[in-house]
Amino acid sequence: MSRPAPGRILVVDDTPANLSLLLDALTEAGHEILVAEGGRSALSLLEHTTPDLVLLDLVMPGMDGVATCRRIKERPACRDVPVLFMTAIDEPDQKLRAFDAGALDYITKPVYPPEVLARVAAHLQIRTLQKSLADELALRVEAENQLSQSLDRAVVLCDAAGHVVFSTRLAEDLLHKHFPAHLAGTLPAALGAEGPLVARRFAEQGRADLVMFVLEERGAPPGPVALMQLGLTAREAEVLYWIAQGKSNPDIATILGASVRTVHKHVEHIFQKLGLETRNAATLAALEVLRPAAR
Repeated sequence: MSRPAPGRILVVDDTPANLSLLLDALTEAGHEILVAEGGRSALSLLEHTTPDLVLLDLVMPGMDGVATCRRIKERPACRDVPVLFMTAIDEPDQKLRAFDAGALDYITKPVYPPEVLARVAAHLQIRTLQKSLADELALRVEAENQLSQSLDRAVVLCDAAGHVVFSTRLAEDLLHKHFPAHLAGTLPAALGAEGPLVARRFAEQGRADLVMFVLEERGAPPGPVALMQLGLTAREAEVLYWIAQGKSNPDIATILGASVRTVHKHVEHIFQKLGLETRNAATLAALEVLRPAAR
């Protein structure tokens, strides 16, 4: 297992000697350290930042470690943050209470710095792998959704009665734009007549139960599909298109109905594929494709 990158560690302990020992060891290992001397001060810190891992003393005056852990886990941003409690108590019931509150592991006091560093490194590595797996899963689910949300083709599949059996998102947008009053789930009667929306009809010879229409808009400005020539996937082209429109990642996530984390991953892939480092450079690369196509 490769050594994980240094993390932001929140240490919650009311004993100065323990704090000093932990701070020295963790700082030397390259971690960024946040310090709280009690549960309430720890919760106050979490109002402004989210650590990668928490080292939490079990026995503290006022709000003890178990209560603090429960409050930490109530925060959506901290739900998946690993909490390791520290205790000199060797009572199984106490440890079980801490695990029930959401802690993942424990360290026996007095702490032994090499053990602390080893456990911290292991849990940071596990958390990194979990995030990576979640990102890849989100991308895979999104890719499957793209089968019915095709970017590069406006396709409508109808039965013999003109009822829509399947349509891509682009096709639905075009039909709504050009035939706003038509009944959803049906093919507009005027489709195919002279107008800005061209409908090319495809049917298998000898059968008329299913017919496919490919819709194209005459004189339409270039859209995301034009960016696929850069070697991007359909979704990456769509993300780059909105980057070129000056949209932030949260804005793009809202527009595409995706999570912000998924958009972040797409942006990373776009930068890697195009050999870019900044959003400005990505915008220029996109506009070089979109502007000539618009002329």
